[in-house]
Amino acid sequence: MTTVFDIPPAVLINKTAEELKALEPIMPPEWASFAKTGVHKQAPPNQEDWWYIRTASILRRVYIDGPVGVQRMRTFYGGNRDRGSNPYQFRRGSGSVLRKALQQLEEAGLIERVGTGRIVSAKGRSFIDRIANDLKMGVAETVPDLAKY
Repeated sequence: MTTVFDIPPAVLINKTAEELKALEPIMPPEWASFAKTGVHKQAPPNQEDWWYIRTASILRRVYIDGPVGVQRMRTFYGGNRDRGSNPYQFRRGSGSVLRKALQQLEEAGLIERVGTGRIVSAKGRSFIDRIANDLKMGVAETVPDLAKY
């Protein structure tokens, strides 16, 4: 069976984001249209469906790194803050965005809490592995570069 590790991340995340749009619990909050994803960013995301892409990316990260908590995820989604003429400094990503996305994924039944953080549930593992398998079977024929993955 094809898993997350067999498909390039960008392809998998985009396809998973499309699938997440169909799930009712996954919806951008009201504040998502004007919120930055961290203090290291200067503006909110330009894409209209950025919430679904970030949620798909979070699902993939929990699948790979789980069990993980919000603080560890903040470190992954952080970046260097521009401080003018001073040197850049690393800053963690927005905890509110991650927390809300994780709560929505929990509500959809794709991830679950354990003592030390969150892991992908059996339903979530099946969901993302099915997407990876569909991509492997469908895309490998049309895009020759993906055949080697």
